[in-house]
Amino acid sequence: MFMRKTLLFLAVCGLLSGCTSYKKTQYLRHDEVLESVKQYGMQYDYRVMPKDELTITVSTSDPEASASFYRRLGQSKAGNSNNQGYSNAKLLDYLVDNNGCIDYPILGMLKVEGMTTRECEEMLRGKLRPYLNEDPTVTVRALNFHYSVLGEVGKPGVFTAENERVTIFEALAQAGDMTLFSNRKDVKLLREDAEGRRKVVHLDLTESDITLSPYYYIQQNDVIYVRTKRAKVRSNAFSSNSSMWISLLSLASSITSVILVGTLNNN
Repeated sequence: MFMRKTLLFLAVCGLLSGCTSYKKTQYLRHDEVLESVKQYGMQYDYRVMPKDELTITVSTSDPEASASFYRRLGQSKAGNSNNQGYSNAKLLDYLVDNNGCIDYPILGMLKVEGMTTRECEEMLRGKLRPYLNEDPTVTVRALNFHYSVLGEVGKPGVFTAENERVTIFEALAQAGDMTLFSNRKDVKLLREDAEGRRKVVHLDLTESDITLSPYYYIQQNDVIYVRTKRAKVRSNAFSSNSSMWISLLSLASSITSVILVGTLNNN
């Protein structure tokens, strides 16, 4: 009777443990919370930061008139070119310096830090209008948007995004998703602001309200670290010391056998 109760107790504990583990592997639980929150006006806009690289193109009805306002490889700031195949040459990128400025042809140093790409386009359009006598078409794009994913994921590494709007789930998907041994309730996000200050944010990806977080969309140079569950750490520690444990058990078994044999012989 006692044995049956013990086995039943162990079975119930095993089932409860399995349910708990299953819940911990889920994303976006309690999604009903999203229905009760106003989500209008929450569109994400990427904002330029120091060390960003921007491509800027200017188009007008007269291509020759706008040619002076963007440079290609082999072209000086004055607009002269000395390389063959200049028309097919790659556009030069504009590096945002530590003061948040770019050195733009003719216009000089322009402050772009904190602006969205659309705001950069509007600012450049206004400054170029007097030179071109028309409203030019200006396109600004960020080139070097990259982030790192480390820890308990399928393929950790540094990734470059093709656009400026990347969610934390998209970043993890690029890294092969989190493994079953990952701690989804405490994912660390390391972020550096425009002033160089760094902070670590703890994110619970098992809850749906993560989509309302200001850290749902990642930024340039973000580092995402997925922690390993303690159970795996203990398992690895035991595995690495398994030979030692086997030796100790074997020694204990031998000593026990000797003691038993000695006891029987004495009797």
